[in-house]
Amino acid sequence: MPAVPKHPWPATRADDIVEQLQGKTIKDPYRWLEDEKSPEVQAWMTAQDDYARKTLASYPGRDEIAKRVSQLFYFDAIGAPIKQGTREFYTRKFATKEKTVVYTRDKSGEKVLFDPNTWSEDGSKGLHGWWPSLDGKHVAYTVSEHNSDETVMHVIDVATGKDLPDVIEGTKYAAASWTPDGKGFYYTWVPPVGKVPTADRPGFAELRFHHLAADVTKDAVVHEATKNPQTFLGGGVSRDGHWLLASIQHGWNSSDIYFRDARTPGPWQVLVEGVPANFDCTVWRDHFYVTTNDGAARYRVFKVDPHKPARAAWKEIVAENDATLQSTQVIGEHLVLTYLRNAASEIEIHDLDGKLLHKLDLPPLGTASGMSGNPDEDTGYVAYTSFTEPQVIYKASVKSGKVEEWNRIKLPVDTSTFVTEQVFYPSKDGTKISMFIIHGKGTQKDGTNPTILYGYGGFNVSMTPAFAGSRAVWLENGGVYAIPNLRGGGEYGEDWHQNGMLLKKQNVFDDYIGAAEYLIKEGWTSQAHLAISGGSNGGLLVGAAVTQRPDLYRAVICAVPLLDMLRYHLYGSGKTWIPEYGSADDPAQFATLWQYSPYRVAVDAGPRRYPAVLFDSADHDDRVDPLHARKLAAILQADQTAENPILLRIERNAGHGGADMVKSQVERVADQFAFLLAVLK
Repeated sequence: MPAVPKHPWPATRADDIVEQLQGKTIKDPYRWLEDEKSPEVQAWMTAQDDYARKTLASYPGRDEIAKRVSQLFYFDAIGAPIKQGTREFYTRKFATKEKTVVYTRDKSGEKVLFDPNTWSEDGSKGLHGWWPSLDGKHVAYTVSEHNSDETVMHVIDVATGKDLPDVIEGTKYAAASWTPDGKGFYYTWVPPVGKVPTADRPGFAELRFHHLAADVTKDAVVHEATKNPQTFLGGGVSRDGHWLLASIQHGWNSSDIYFRDARTPGPWQVLVEGVPANFDCTVWRDHFYVTTNDGAARYRVFKVDPHKPARAAWKEIVAENDATLQSTQVIGEHLVLTYLRNAASEIEIHDLDGKLLHKLDLPPLGTASGMSGNPDEDTGYVAYTSFTEPQVIYKASVKSGKVEEWNRIKLPVDTSTFVTEQVFYPSKDGTKISMFIIHGKGTQKDGTNPTILYGYGGFNVSMTPAFAGSRAVWLENGGVYAIPNLRGGGEYGEDWHQNGMLLKKQNVFDDYIGAAEYLIKEGWTSQAHLAISGGSNGGLLVGAAVTQRPDLYRAVICAVPLLDMLRYHLYGSGKTWIPEYGSADDPAQFATLWQYSPYRVAVDAGPRRYPAVLFDSADHDDRVDPLHARKLAAILQADQTAENPILLRIERNAGHGGADMVKSQVERVADQFAFLLAVLK
């Protein structure tokens, strides 16, 4: 049917598309918006984005918000050094530059290794990842266009600062694992777009080896593709060059690990295969340190002799406890274990047989991102942050446990005026959910505080305390910010994760809705002053929340979301998420997806009143296809009034994580906050 312009935003035509799927009648009036290459869709996107930006720019105080956000987003900082050979490598962020610069330092002094600010006039080309060789002579690095996941790998000669001829395409999921002699590295390669179906590409990934200066098209395939689009393949060589590992990750729920002696290459041996659990292997001095949730939902550590790899010969050296083990590293001839206890970090030092020696003395209620360092050197670095503390890097002695401040980010903000509380509230089924509430001192529980409820709830991802300049601006404007630890995340172990995935995904939405009800009940806010916000899987979260309970919130930020859960697996990286969400091709999983899919619910619900919604999409998102935001924006716009605007903002030169230029991040936050403050007034 033709579009009828009855709203201030651009009208959208609806088609009479109806099909039968698993015994259900599925209406899909905006399927035509899936074809991004269509001139009609391109024109529609331009019109939607132009209208959104014009509307956002008109909100009072928007420019003042942008100015304040700029003050907190542009700052000087230095990253912890990585020591390789006689050189150190580290990043510097400058208050005067849009992108982070990578430096190297040796006895002759400091110099820029590469500066992405100079790579393109419009900032569309950026650094994706970088890996120095163990001798410090070369660095492999990946370059991304428009901050998308697609990358090309290059190699730079550190001494001369010049790139080698080695240029490797197809490195979307790649990291470089260097051999000890620095003559080459292992990496993951995926075939180019068009050679295999886009949604199937991860299953055709290969583990390859590249000799420096060799023809990249002849790189040896050391582990073949799985041909299973629901898997990721990765691998690398141990620091001493003795052992080569390959891992096959089945979604975020289980993994297989294979190994072989890299000194005398032979057939791959099985370390673990076909076990419904996650396994991670760290190699040091001819032993494998395996961290797993098999039989231990909060994880434990085994020590394995690769010459006796049978499971019966594994020796448990660190048992499961009441905290969730996030990572196991070998630094300074010790095991460094990072835990989460009630969603806050603790770091323990153990000897190589698992005996606890000491805990690092870190501030409470914060997040420590593990430790960086070398397995044979005592010094390590820990980056720490909290809701009220910008990042501090601590230098630590692994052997003694002594910790001293090494560097601190300084921002023009008085964080002593901010308060963090951790509360627990019941979900629909009675499960206790923890939640952080960040607010200004003296905030009254009178129901009038503009409040953002931010959530994620999936893929074993933990929501932990971390400082954000944008959040500080929100608090300075009298706002409250709440972050619940929803099921589906990793805060409380694998059971917590599994109780929020597949057929139990509705638990996540119930947890989130319960958080909103708690904030209102306790007087932190009211429906008229409550906004919900999330991105990616969190975009699905707020999409489900707003279509299931549109009466509970006044405003919504829905960023780079999944929303049509009956067709998500056909686009982008969707098939890799089937182990997490399920697929409409499976009858039981279809029933769950059909029940909560935000787009399906909105289409079938017909005309009804929704909160104001700002969809934040990206023009080069090759992970979650932007079709999701387009389709739900269209159906919500069809039945909404100007009083509750439905806006679709499309970020330019941006991938799934947004644009990598600071000015773009400032503009996005300013638009979001101006929108929220105008709606929640």
